[in-house]
Amino acid sequence: MKKYIKFLIFTITATLFVSCNSDEFLNPLPDTVIVAETFFQTDADVLSGVIGIYDAIQGVNENTQSSSVRFNRGVQLEYLLTEHRSDNTRSKTLEGSRADFHRYIVEPENIQSEDYYQSMYEIIFRANNVLKYVANADASNINKYTAEAKFLRGYAYFNLVRLYGAVPLLTKVATSDEKELLFTRVDLAKVYEQIVLDLQEGTTNLDNTHKSRASKAAAQGLLAKVYLTQPTPNYVGAKQMCEAIINSGDLALETDFRNVFYNELNNEIIFAIQYASGDPNESQGFSSEFTSYKRQGRQDGLNIVNPNLAVDFMNNGGNRTGASYAAFGDDANLPIPEDAEVIKFLPLGSDISDTNLPIYGDQPGNAGNDWIILRYSDVLLMHAEAIMQGNDTNDANALDSFMKVKVRAGFDAITDRPAVLTVNTLLLERRVELAFENHRFFDLLRLGVAHDVLGAHATLKGYTSYNIRRLLLPIPSREINLSEGLLTQNPQ
Repeated sequence: MKKYIKFLIFTITATLFVSCNSDEFLNPLPDTVIVAETFFQTDADVLSGVIGIYDAIQGVNENTQSSSVRFNRGVQLEYLLTEHRSDNTRSKTLEGSRADFHRYIVEPENIQSEDYYQSMYEIIFRANNVLKYVANADASNINKYTAEAKFLRGYAYFNLVRLYGAVPLLTKVATSDEKELLFTRVDLAKVYEQIVLDLQEGTTNLDNTHKSRASKAAAQGLLAKVYLTQPTPNYVGAKQMCEAIINSGDLALETDFRNVFYNELNNEIIFAIQYASGDPNESQGFSSEFTSYKRQGRQDGLNIVNPNLAVDFMNNGGNRTGASYAAFGDDANLPIPEDAEVIKFLPLGSDISDTNLPIYGDQPGNAGNDWIILRYSDVLLMHAEAIMQGNDTNDANALDSFMKVKVRAGFDAITDRPAVLTVNTLLLERRVELAFENHRFFDLLRLGVAHDVLGAHATLKGYTSYNIRRLLLPIPSREINLSEGLLTQNPQ
């Protein structure tokens, strides 16, 4: 799929999809509408449009375009908006707008937040564009293409509502004069209602053929997380979705934790975004940006491990610890490392076990590591969470799912099995299992402890700008300006 995506981008996107430099990326320019009407004529054309949605998620490697402008980075900057705003990681330095995230001082003008917001709406626009013309596909594929586009639209909206709150809700390609539709923020419950509808279609009309495209399991897993997150959680629905995945027999935990990240599209992966090493147009740059001791990226260490996370790994990580982070130089000699680096996504899958210096290959900035959006261990832990319904539990089924993840990490199935599974224990397990995969911030929000945990973390680190309102990112100023006053700002 990797090469196919870029073929599409070179031949279609420049004219068919709205440019990231356009003043109004939520809707197509008039000439792109004309091009779309003439392009989407066959099943192959519609499939090309579907594949093009994934490219918006994949994003543009910063090595190919300057980072000083919006350029549809897709998920490549997501760690800033998520991991950095949790207690997991931070930037190595305090320089530049990227360092604003971990200190809770992101302003409406922040370029990385603006780019992410734009990227999610680029996904939504492309999905809506496909849905507009999906009837031109072969009759046997219409339901499948429709479900796939809606899954991706639901995925983008789920990211937006968790980070920015209520947002404009577009379920069609709007025209430039429909400003109220384009820029009016819609009640959170209504956005979640649409997300659920979009994902439900995927649970009905998709199969498990793909891991790098939407699948039935991906729709079920994401829907489970939506059910757990929405304003009124649907614990029964979340449990059903998780059990549908578990009982399908299509997925399993990898025996070796490291293989989850370096044996790509393995048995544990449900949905991942693919990249290809060495090709500027197919690669990603975040793997190299995470490096610090032997700096390989354009920045100096953009996902440095906070010491309190290192402590949690030491006490609860098991065999995941050595495959998740590493300390180098003097930092390696400290009882608790202060500047450890993420190694789940080393460029080219480098092996650092026999050297004190990480070796990243010839083109670390053009890394091919896939980005994992959903994997099986996440589903097992969500299954336990759905059974818990926000409370501690001794339910055997919840404990069984929880312990499958613990046992893979090297813990004993009997002696390490808790009598009662608490919310804090579940959060801790999710923290060390899914560290650096952009889940921690959302986990804290979903389980209702974000303000307590992050407030304490901010106090410990001296981040005086933190307050509960900082749990939502500001709506980018550029969008408010384009809306001519229709789009309102989050309280700051």
